[in-house]
Amino acid sequence: MKLKNKLLVCVVIALTLATALKAQEEVKPTWQSINERGYPEWFSDAKLGIFIHWGVYSVPAYAGIEGYGEWYYRGLMVGDTVRINFQNRAFSDGITYRDFDKLFKGELWNPNEWAEMFKQSGAKYVLLVTKHHDGYCLWDSKFQPNWNSVVGGPKRNIVSELTDAVRNTGLKMGFYYSLTEWTNPKHIWMQDPDDSIANYVETYMIPQFKELVERYKPSVIFTDGEWNNKATDFHAEELISWYYNTVGDEAIVNDRWGAGTEHGFRTPEYSSGILQTDRPWAECRGMGRSFAYNRREPLSNYLTSKELIQHFCKLVAAGGGMTLNVGPTADGKIPLIQQERLKDLGDWLKVNGEAIYETRPHTHFYEYEDVQLNRTDSVLNFNWKRNSPDKKISYDNFDAVWTGVIKPLYSEKYTFEIEAEDYAMIIVGNDTIINYIKPTTNATESNAEEAQKHNATKAVLKLKKGEEYPIKVIYKETNLEAVMKLWWQSKSQEKEYVCPINGFDATYTCQQPVLCYTTKGKNVYAIALKYPDDMLVLSNVEKPSDKMKVTMLGCDKELEWEWNSQNNTLNINTSKLKYSDLPSNAAWVFKMEY
Repeated sequence: MKLKNKLLVCVVIALTLATALKAQEEVKPTWQSINERGYPEWFSDAKLGIFIHWGVYSVPAYAGIEGYGEWYYRGLMVGDTVRINFQNRAFSDGITYRDFDKLFKGELWNPNEWAEMFKQSGAKYVLLVTKHHDGYCLWDSKFQPNWNSVVGGPKRNIVSELTDAVRNTGLKMGFYYSLTEWTNPKHIWMQDPDDSIANYVETYMIPQFKELVERYKPSVIFTDGEWNNKATDFHAEELISWYYNTVGDEAIVNDRWGAGTEHGFRTPEYSSGILQTDRPWAECRGMGRSFAYNRREPLSNYLTSKELIQHFCKLVAAGGGMTLNVGPTADGKIPLIQQERLKDLGDWLKVNGEAIYETRPHTHFYEYEDVQLNRTDSVLNFNWKRNSPDKKISYDNFDAVWTGVIKPLYSEKYTFEIEAEDYAMIIVGNDTIINYIKPTTNATESNAEEAQKHNATKAVLKLKKGEEYPIKVIYKETNLEAVMKLWWQSKSQEKEYVCPINGFDATYTCQQPVLCYTTKGKNVYAIALKYPDDMLVLSNVEKPSDKMKVTMLGCDKELEWEWNSQNNTLNINTSKLKYSDLPSNAAWVFKMEY
């Protein structure tokens, strides 16, 4: 055979093999095929991403003190008097939400400045909100020809420009995309019936989603606005498999595709993290309590740099990561307090990133300490959706006990009523009047009757005028959205919050990590959230060999250590470290080279 023919045969064989290999790798539109495809390693290695909420809602930049600024239009939809009064006070008469497009100009926006800032923060990917629930697009979508940033105020394709800038810095680019909209006549989300969404999905959402992906090939897709519908309503299996086949091996999606979704990296929101390692996850959160810029937020809402760094360490130790949000102002500038947090986080990672990037969880995530907070609460009227009673107390998995004395104004029957998540018990005098357990969705016929006994949120008790009755409230919070409210009323007394004579004596308790572990290869990293003055005692590491080397990242001094075989603890001597040796005042990483 001639050399030319041999080469031709080789080319044909190579093309045939490549085609066959591609066919084998094709992701089919089934959960099984999608899950078999798995998740790209880069996401689990990245640990830190930057979220960006920026749009016409950045013009009013207004919400409740702990509200979401990007939900401004929803407040107008439902007739929220606070937002309507603000709208009338702050803007000219007759201005509508759609008119904010003219005021959303981004006149100071510099995508290269943003991209460089994100890189210096230590982030490995960026997640831009390309379209939030208001339907406004940050690219020239042909499906929203009059409601996008190219024809609107900025007169710029924000998606395109920022994607180029981010990729030029070496970071990966991802997109947030709302599956639903409040402003689309084909289906007005939260107003039209949930089961009437099919035409909107098939004639608008799917083609727009594909338009966005085909043009920009994002490495990450973060969908949202799905919670009133099923995954099948959004054709989730078809769209995810199509996206994976279109973008390739580095593509990854989140888990917000509607009820019945069986794939996607987990996205806890404003949490203490999760302890599930069956698939990748990254908590999404702002530095304060809003994603979009909210001008009403007080300084106390913001995590300090130290709190942010320590929270990030906890997430990574549990096998997750963080998608940290910035909320730029309408002119395109990131608020200085947010810039400072990014810089401080980046400075810490420049020293300690070895214990963060590309690490995996240790057999033990944390070492804990018990935390207790005592204070007086005048009434029980709490809704800690993105919060906890105090920064000392965990967002999730905390207990509270309130005690006091009530003195009725009338001798008659009183109705006590609560709103609670996840468990509450009310004891008045010697009577347990409410013992509430939040109903679960997996109740079976055998336990449904028993569960029903604990679902009552009201109770009636006869009380005498002028007598003093001790009252005790026991509350347990598990995961997210802690709520505890307690009212009472009678024939003669209107409904009001229960108000003890001197308020409630409150005791909050939880466990907080004080030490986090990560691993990489044979190395184990212990991240101390409290500096060990003289000795760091580790209870959850394996017995080392005599040759093990221990150092603190950022300091070249080798530290002395000994193994306590009686307690099975590793004792690291830190007494010789001086203040000038410490590279941080937020968290200190001790490296053990086994």
